[in-house]
Amino acid sequence: MQDHDTVPYSLENLPHEESITRARAMRDRLKERRTCQYFSNEAVPSEVIEAAIEAAGTAPNGANHQPWHFAVVSSPAKKCAIRKAAEAEERRFYGQDGADPKASEEWLGALKDLGTDADKPFLETAPYLIVVFAQRKGGIEEDGKTQNYYVNESVGIACGMLIATLHEAGLATLTHTPSPMGFLREACERPEWEKPLMIVVVGHPSADATVPAHALKKKPLSQIASWL
Repeated sequence: MQDHDTVPYSLENLPHEESITRARAMRDRLKERRTCQYFSNEAVPSEVIEAAIEAAGTAPNGANHQPWHFAVVSSPAKKCAIRKAAEAEERRFYGQDGADPKASEEWLGALKDLGTDADKPFLETAPYLIVVFAQRKGGIEEDGKTQNYYVNESVGIACGMLIATLHEAGLATLTHTPSPMGFLREACERPEWEKPLMIVVVGHPSADATVPAHALKKKPLSQIASWL
């Protein structure tokens, strides 16, 4: 390997039984996670959001450029503006503006059992929207010029760690991806070399929140893994 500065790698070496127990406990905890469409406006400590973003910031990434930015939106005015812009795109997606829907019949059919539509009240009700940006350029210095690598893969892993941490903190989440999402760059005052990737809606579920029964259907291990 090439010469480079190093520090010792430190990780507790667990007995096999403890390792299995911890893995299964994490599995069972994450299996409780559900995408929530019904939020309350109950306050959430900003420290929880900070800790979750710091956890996401430890994700593996290309060349350690850490090509992500998390814009935390709590302003009612900002949330309202984001909702209006997102719903305008969603109406076009579902064909509710008098034109043919942007989504194919097959896509709309796949969404039917999940009960989604163009109305997104959670974008205003939930206390926080975390708008995730993928930095196509910038490098670790965020100069807007240096090329970043494996950007989508890196940010995708970071988002998974963000959502897992928020779930562990007892918060509900929803990932929203209106298309196109360019309006989010302007709303969050981010530079042109950043690409909006998703909105992570964060808060407590409402007292009457429900989950589509279809969402409970998960592929078994035999379908999602192979052992070679």
